[in-house]
Amino acid sequence: MAPPPQPGPRELLPLAQVLAELGDERGPLARSTFDDWRARGAAPKVIKLPNGQLRIDRADLNAWLDSRTQDPAV
Repeated sequence: MAPPPQPGPRELLPLAQVLAELGDERGPLARSTFDDWRARGAAPKVIKLPNGQLRIDRADLNAWLDSRTQDPAV
């Protein structure tokens, strides 16, 4: 029996990149807004590195975005 396939490397995004992706034509999402979302439990999962920097796994960000998809009529 073959061993299960190993998952590929995780794509850990720096917070600045995530803020840029969540922003709009006016600029990136404000860090304070993201921090508010985290405090309310409404932000994507984060990974806190030993140096205090935050990273977001691409898969977690995509799942978080998918969970917020709404029907256009709503």
